[in-house]
Amino acid sequence: MTQRDLRVLPKTHLHLHFSGSMRHLTLVELADKHGVRLPDALRTDWPPELSAADERGWFRFQRLYDIARSVLRTEDDVRRLVREAAEDDRADGSRWLEIQVDPSGYANRFHGITEFTDLVLDAARDASASTGIAVQVIIAANRTRHPLDARTLARLASQYVGRGVVGFGLSNDERRGTTSEFAPAFRIARSAGLLAAPHGGELCGPATVRTCLDELGAGRIGHGVRSVEDPDLLKRVVDAQIALEVCPASNVSLGVYRRPEDVPLRKLYEAGARIALGADDPLLFGSRLAEQYESARTVHGFTDPELADLARSSVLASTAPPDVQKTLLTEIDEWLGTPATVPA
Repeated sequence: MTQRDLRVLPKTHLHLHFSGSMRHLTLVELADKHGVRLPDALRTDWPPELSAADERGWFRFQRLYDIARSVLRTEDDVRRLVREAAEDDRADGSRWLEIQVDPSGYANRFHGITEFTDLVLDAARDASASTGIAVQVIIAANRTRHPLDARTLARLASQYVGRGVVGFGLSNDERRGTTSEFAPAFRIARSAGLLAAPHGGELCGPATVRTCLDELGAGRIGHGVRSVEDPDLLKRVVDAQIALEVCPASNVSLGVYRRPEDVPLRKLYEAGARIALGADDPLLFGSRLAEQYESARTVHGFTDPELADLARSSVLASTAPPDVQKTLLTEIDEWLGTPATVPA
């Protein structure tokens, strides 16, 4: 039996965090260059053993992420990260990348949130030109910070509509902060024409997804896998075609599900959900975009036509303009029409 090559299946990548996109080798090289001491979990014992089943586990995950972020010290470091993220996505078949970043986490080292955003967007334009993959940016607020900070970021994001910023998100531990308190920030972003794409339904249950829909006006949900636990909510998500950015590897690494086969990807798909597979933080979880599709094939039994459906869903869930979406959908059909030649 033969199968088609998933690395050439055209797709989009809609759930990738900024520092979490870094190559492991790049992390080690930049740490050595700048004199940053890496714990064994980020150097010799990589990828790290993780769990966010309790607050202590999340704290460890966040600490490792913060250490990784700290190796970005210069403009060249930032440009390298964005370029390599685009190169890695291109190698995995992605043609459109929406990378998510909270400028507040880099402001001190890069002279403020506006200056850092300018740098990221310039790096994204350069990466797009050099790789042929369109790199767009989602500016994300942090649930653990004050909602007023989120409003500042929403106003910042609004200034870049049409210049590379396509959405506004909300990330970090769902168990902290009150999601509804971020509603004013999302109103600012939506009024400017930005996609509302908060995280929800991962560490907390389906209620967080409902709040993201009701209070934040979400057009797409980061993760959202636990919508499957509430049939009425799942039907609402399906009927409204609210895309779910499903990240199988991170769901298991963070303890949302115990085993890869426990991730409800098949249930969501058969319910008619619009799914966009994502790698989340490859630096910490050890796998990139194509490996999420490979997991769908090997763990959940997705056939090539079903994998093509997942790729189509990722395109339709993206902020890519209609002409770009049409081209990608045609290329997916062409992939499905090619002979299956890769050994199973």
